[in-house]
Amino acid sequence: MTGILIGYARCSTDKQDLTAQRDRLAELGVEVDRIYLDEGLTGTNRDRPGLDQALAATRAGDTFVVPKLDRLARSVPDARAIGDDLVARGAKLSLGGSIYDPTDPMGKMFFNILATFAEFEVDLLRMRTREGMAVAKAKGRLKGKQPKLTARQQAHLVGLHAAGDHNVSELAELFSVSRATVYRVLERHAAMPEF
Repeated sequence: MTGILIGYARCSTDKQDLTAQRDRLAELGVEVDRIYLDEGLTGTNRDRPGLDQALAATRAGDTFVVPKLDRLARSVPDARAIGDDLVARGAKLSLGGSIYDPTDPMGKMFFNILATFAEFEVDLLRMRTREGMAVAKAKGRLKGKQPKLTARQQAHLVGLHAAGDHNVSELAELFSVSRATVYRVLERHAAMPEF
């Protein structure tokens, strides 16, 4: 009996589209109902429900198909672990149509090189992001999360609380914020030095 094709596709953010990956998997012969997806999950996050389901559906003789290795894993150890798991099950791994053969030294080397490049891309992206944030911060463009209440609203909230007219839940409702926000405002005020 010939095995079946199990497809897997992933995108890192909810704003990205999986259509191109689905189309590529269909071109490679994977049936639509055999394609498992993860949206909004990075390849460095090993806790991916779609991947877990795809691996669970893969049996001996099946072929696990991904459009590109970086959709499967973004680190060398993770890629190796998934590849080794598939080999232990007696399943094959297809990377964009090329079958990974762990018994072939060239195939193994090629797989490891691809995994290394996928990890390198992630590291480069992180480095560029950190550099961009540092530049934006230095130019005053990166200000962080803005407070939910203005300084005047915070002073009013503290005054009402100090007068004992309202409890935390009432203040939260009055200012349309969470109770946690009210507590933070009160804690910040209490920590301020008095003159």
